[in-house]
Amino acid sequence: MIAASGNEMVEVTGDIWEYAGHGVIVITTNGSLTRRGLAVPGNGVARQAADRYPWLGERLGSLLSRQGNHVFDLGCGIVSFPVEETAWSLPDLRIIARSAEELRNLADAGGWQRIVVPRPGCGGGGLHWKDVRPLLAPWLDARFTVICHSS
Repeated sequence: MIAASGNEMVEVTGDIWEYAGHGVIVITTNGSLTRRGLAVPGNGVARQAADRYPWLGERLGSLLSRQGNHVFDLGCGIVSFPVEETAWSLPDLRIIARSAEELRNLADAGGWQRIVVPRPGCGGGGLHWKDVRPLLAPWLDARFTVICHSS
């Protein structure tokens, strides 16, 4: 399902954690696991989430080992959004596009009304928003706020 014109994602600048408790927070992730089966958080929002939620590495790691590198509702208003295969690889536009579709489907199934997404693969990942935005636009409607981190 593609979002209709006038029902587009919202773009803002700010701190994603200001939305905690007021919507679903999306964290960009990868498919890497430690020897103990914990998810490797990487940098940025995922690292911040791992610091805030000590259970996150184990929960995401379990899902990754059973179901692969996909979008997951991790509980407590946190959702994973894969952008790369491993913690050491570069963000992959194909993975970002697939994750956008999976996120939309999960939001529809869950009836979520506010979902806050960092610019996937941008920032520490090195991608340019002008290249990523067109991959998200068909899937993310007005329920989705894409946030650019303010410095």
